[in-house]
Amino acid sequence: MRSREMDAIRSFVADRTALATLLLATLVVGATPATRTFAQESAAPTGMMCELMAHPELSRIGDPRPEFSWIVGPIGKQTAYRILVASSRDRLDEDQGDLWDSGKVMSRRSTAIEYAGKPLPSNAACFWKVRVWDGEPTPYSQAQEFRTAGLDGPYDTSRYPLATTRIKPARVVQKAEGHYFVDFGKAAFGTVELTLTSPEAGRQVEIHLGEVPAGDAIDRNPGGSRRYRMMTLTLDQGTREYRAIITPDKRNTGPQAIKMPDYTGEVMPFRYCEIVNCPSEIDADSIRQLAVHYPFDDEASRFVSSDAVLNDVWELCKYSIKATSFCGVYVDGDRERIPYEADAYINQLCHYGVDREYTMARCSHEYLITHATWPTEWSLHCVLMAWADYLYTGDTESIEHFYDDLQAKTLLALAREDGLISTQTGLVTKEVIASIHLNDSLRDIVDWPHGNILGLQGGYGETDDFEFKPINTVVNAFHYRALVLMSRMAAAIERADDAERFAHAAEKVRRSFNDKLLDKTKGLYVDGEGSAHSALHANMFPLAFGLVPPEHVRSVADFVKSRGMVCSVYGSQYLLEALYEAGEGDFALKLMTDRSSNRSWPHMVYDVGTTITLEAWDNKYKPNQDWNHAWGAAPANIIPRCLMGVQPLEPGFAKVRIKPQVGCLKTASLDLPTVRGTIHADFHSEPEQSFILNVVLPGNVDGVIYLPRLGSDDRRVLVDDRPVTGSLEDEFIVIQGVDTGHHRLERRLSQP
Repeated sequence: MRSREMDAIRSFVADRTALATLLLATLVVGATPATRTFAQESAAPTGMMCELMAHPELSRIGDPRPEFSWIVGPIGKQTAYRILVASSRDRLDEDQGDLWDSGKVMSRRSTAIEYAGKPLPSNAACFWKVRVWDGEPTPYSQAQEFRTAGLDGPYDTSRYPLATTRIKPARVVQKAEGHYFVDFGKAAFGTVELTLTSPEAGRQVEIHLGEVPAGDAIDRNPGGSRRYRMMTLTLDQGTREYRAIITPDKRNTGPQAIKMPDYTGEVMPFRYCEIVNCPSEIDADSIRQLAVHYPFDDEASRFVSSDAVLNDVWELCKYSIKATSFCGVYVDGDRERIPYEADAYINQLCHYGVDREYTMARCSHEYLITHATWPTEWSLHCVLMAWADYLYTGDTESIEHFYDDLQAKTLLALAREDGLISTQTGLVTKEVIASIHLNDSLRDIVDWPHGNILGLQGGYGETDDFEFKPINTVVNAFHYRALVLMSRMAAAIERADDAERFAHAAEKVRRSFNDKLLDKTKGLYVDGEGSAHSALHANMFPLAFGLVPPEHVRSVADFVKSRGMVCSVYGSQYLLEALYEAGEGDFALKLMTDRSSNRSWPHMVYDVGTTITLEAWDNKYKPNQDWNHAWGAAPANIIPRCLMGVQPLEPGFAKVRIKPQVGCLKTASLDLPTVRGTIHADFHSEPEQSFILNVVLPGNVDGVIYLPRLGSDDRRVLVDDRPVTGSLEDEFIVIQGVDTGHHRLERRLSQP
């Protein structure tokens, strides 16, 4: 991907349909869910990963020094580990690490441990296992196999082949003789497989596939980029199995698009099928939807709350992440099938929220580093993606390899003397464009679509009448955030001078940003230097990125609330982040569950009837939209990260913060998969009376827990039925140093 085109990267799995099927069965059926590891009797490590893959035997690893990770069992805090790597399972069973015996290493690290043994053999099967200590040694883990590729190639992130799932129909309706309508319950990317019996050869059967229904039929002219296709099957005599062959679409199989591999064939998104001129009966046993997707563990995550609408929104967004993974790289939906940085960042955060899977996000991010797209903010998103990868995995390998590229993606080369950047001051040179791997010109986007395209002159643009100026407030908010994160990444790979340089640049931007773009009289940000207009976007991005001075947080937050959802589904990611950053969880929850507006996820679920998130809130906001865009799935990450408040404080979840902002919810329960194991949190809330929070932290994870103050300055809470005094922070009481295991935290207005 980084050094070769996508088709070349997939070549090693071009003939592996059986392998992909086996992978899905192993991940979903045969594996022990990570959610169960804490309760297992054995203290041996579980949840093994090599190169961030739980099943590396089903791929090929080209890294001569792969990284290992594991889940520490219920011993609690690991103090040491020992890794054995062997050339055969028999040697490993005899505790012989003929390739590498790390010896007892005094360390708490359980993620991203780099191989340091003899040179690994190329194109071979290898085996590894690990034991850990917390005083006494645990048993060794089960052995895990990993397979190497050639080990002398360029840097590459290993990943899985795509999987195909056969899905039975939810409903079959016979409309007339030989005419059937089939509803598979959910849209998916793929095709159909049928078993048909024909009395003669040569009979032609029409197969219609589509996303949009028209009663018990398919809308054959759905408009925009909603999909419909008709194919013809020519039957043989007798009973045969047939697969509808999807012909490639000219636009989404173009030069920039990600191509489907030969072993899956071409796909299209559809939920419904009509069969016309069928010679035999169609029932639930004679037709299947063949859904293509990246391997996905449906049981890895779970969320349920006292609000049925929010539960439906979660299920919509979670399924959207699985369904839109059909290319093996995050793409922008079916119209183009092109990766874009902002789409991929939201997709990445959502994927982390619903599955213990990191390779697809990393591959997508690394592809985009060298395949940049035109929006200014999209290049800045690359830095956000790199930081999220490190924060969730604890692995610096990708940062180290792409460090120079990431520095360029901060767009520091466009800074004027005060630190603010612009694409319109003559600093966008050919050298700058080349440094960010762009074959285009940079243009500010803010949000999409703009009101002067696609016939949207009627006020339906998604920028809230944002006034574009050379010094753009949204662009510079992203620039600030990129500099902050670049400083942290430089420190993580021990480049102290760079860390200081980026931190200094970030501070300069912060000062200039608030000096020149904040109207201190109104307490609001303007759209750009020289503008008198304040759009939602000019205020929600600074609020989300921590740019707003404390004395102006309230005025900015109140303005953001007053504007509501006057942004796209992409913008909603940052609107919700901004609201939670300002402690406005109640208003954020109302936006996620709003039944009265067509700018909402409930509108998608109940009014539109889609089962994958839309590219836009409604057709009127983007007439050419498609019905399969993961950038519309923000609640899949907002619910675990912000509403339930589970976020890593240290890379690889070595320390986690749990800070619920639950609004009017009475109850909710979350299982969040992480590289160190599943974190569980559930609560029962009686507003202004009590708040009970149960958490389960996996082994080797420290917790910082926030409980609502409930309007009282009393800092006492009950932790496992024992009184503990926390510290006050805004509207919360903070409990530090919560250990591995199950804990019950209780806050009441009157403590014993």
